[in-house]
Amino acid sequence: MGVSFDLFDTLVTADYPADPAAAVGTELAERGVSVPDDWADAYTEIHIDAPDGAEVPLPAHVSHALASRGVTVQGNAARRAVVAAFDPDIETRPGARAAIDAARDRGHEVALCSNCSVPELVGRTLVRSTLSRDEFDTIVTSVGCGWRKPAPEIFEQTATELGISLADLVHVGDDPRTDGGIVSVGGTALLLADERMTDDSSTPGEETSDDLGDTHVLESLAEFPDTLDALDSLADVDELESEGERQQ
Repeated sequence: MGVSFDLFDTLVTADYPADPAAAVGTELAERGVSVPDDWADAYTEIHIDAPDGAEVPLPAHVSHALASRGVTVQGNAARRAVVAAFDPDIETRPGARAAIDAARDRGHEVALCSNCSVPELVGRTLVRSTLSRDEFDTIVTSVGCGWRKPAPEIFEQTATELGISLADLVHVGDDPRTDGGIVSVGGTALLLADERMTDDSSTPGEETSDDLGDTHVLESLAEFPDTLDALDSLADVDELESEGERQQ
């Protein structure tokens, strides 16, 4: 069994810009880019026809948004502006390190599996937290692999890099709409309870016929070790039953 953790709002909290379009626009202007008067509209429009579930790196989106208004960006100004605009203060969430240690102490491979369209942000976030890249056997980001949760591809890559099957992947996250996607490919979702659990469009535990895996809700990361122990016990029982069937 392997365990993957979502990063933002699961292991850490980040102080994002209240107005991303304005923040990016400010950084573009500081780099000599002519920001259109209707930049707020351009920023929110779709400019790249990406496949369903694919990640569009934010610098590419910004460059295309500017181009739609006749503005050409020189060099890597768009990338530098985006990186500077998303430079948040980071706080490690209570229980984050203990949860990672619990998975490691039980002999499981550990991954980070994060949606993030901003280059370098995951790395900078880990540096500013009390966590370390070395605590993860692999780090899979949407901007790196090209797919956003809940797309199956990002979970498939995570499982592959951990050397396990999707059925043996336990994913810990906070958003049933994205992190909950693991159940559609046969894995197990452990979702932290928050206000999104009351949204009728994203209520966990209401599995459909398409869901191959299981969903469990945690009140906090403090519940993770006991939940993982229970999942390990179930896995042991399943293995014994399978072995018994093979011997018959």
